[in-house]
Amino acid sequence: MKFKSQDRQNQLIEKITDQHLVVGIDIAQQTHVARAVNFRGIVVGNPLSFSNDEDGFQLLLRWIQMLQSTHALTEAIVGMEPTGHYWFNLSNWLSDRLLEVVLVNPHLVKKNKENRDNTPSKSDKKDALVIADMVKNGYYSFIRNTPEAFEELRVFLSNRDSVVTRLVSTKNQIHRWVDIVFPELRQVFKNIMCTGSLATLRLFPTPEELYKLQSQDILQGWKSLMKRHSGERKAKALISFASRSVGTKQAPHAYKLHLKQLLDEYDLACLQLKTVETEIVAVLERIPFAKSMLAVKGISAISLAGILGEAGDLSGYVHGNALLRHAGLNLAEASSGKWTGQMKISKRGRSRLRRFIFMMTMSLVANNSEFKAMHAYNVQVKKMKKMRSIMKLCGKLARILVGMARRGEAYNPPKTLPIQLAA
Repeated sequence: MKFKSQDRQNQLIEKITDQHLVVGIDIAQQTHVARAVNFRGIVVGNPLSFSNDEDGFQLLLRWIQMLQSTHALTEAIVGMEPTGHYWFNLSNWLSDRLLEVVLVNPHLVKKNKENRDNTPSKSDKKDALVIADMVKNGYYSFIRNTPEAFEELRVFLSNRDSVVTRLVSTKNQIHRWVDIVFPELRQVFKNIMCTGSLATLRLFPTPEELYKLQSQDILQGWKSLMKRHSGERKAKALISFASRSVGTKQAPHAYKLHLKQLLDEYDLACLQLKTVETEIVAVLERIPFAKSMLAVKGISAISLAGILGEAGDLSGYVHGNALLRHAGLNLAEASSGKWTGQMKISKRGRSRLRRFIFMMTMSLVANNSEFKAMHAYNVQVKKMKKMRSIMKLCGKLARILVGMARRGEAYNPPKTLPIQLAA
């Protein structure tokens, strides 16, 4: 089955009838701006600025109803950009009042801003009119009603990303601290973030404290923090290196305080990461088709949660290509006359969804025998470049995931392989 996006575009255009009031809203943090046009694009009424609260929303609703009454229009459709998180409350409020709310792509708004006046000028009123024109022309998408489990995954994955960013930053700062104060620690512990190294930094952070101790003192300290300590040989090596360390001797109190705060931040980030990942696994257990997907070798809970959190319920997609388009992994080509440009992915979609699809594909190529065979066939027989093969397998993965979700089927390895490999 081929997914024809043009058929979908025609349906979006046909949905706007001569009875529609088309409203475009430029979203901001405190004050939104609304403009309205009819189905032909003729401006209706004056611009409206309204606040981001109940009074402002009521003012918008009365403005829409007044324009409908004045121009004998029975339907209304409201378009807006998904600007940050500022559109959530307004969208939900309008939907609760049975008004149809749709979204437009911010990239397309920027591309279409010269349609009306042929100038690159920009203002809130102009942007609102551009959004209304785009909705009138069918350049919009519906807001997907995401079940609570998928919404939870999206929030948890966003939370996890911020925790991981903090964790990586803290690790880098600990490495920097060691390089400045006690660089010889790397000769004792190959991994600075291992249990023994961290225990040493907690108990004896500076070389001045270490070389005054006996090996038994270090072993006793390690036993208080570790079930299995690093051994007497490493304890003696620490004392030896500390006695001739080239690390800085200035501001020891400041460096010790800095290290303590870094270790506290590291412990907190590790605890938060463990907590949020436990919650993610618990949510996946509530999604019917997630269990069969997790049974596939190479699919991890985090990567699957990332895809489901960003894409929503995969059973609502008509085809895997729709998922690719949502992620911005669909192909785009520039050609004119006899000249044909290079095929590239559009990147007009959710960047986090692209990342998780790519990560899952890489994991499958490394661990799943079917994907490993398809990748080898693409590279060795079809002579594809490795990255092009990976992107092709991203499409294969999208179709498999959507098919499993829509039909409720388990993963079928023979069905996954193409005819040439299955024979």
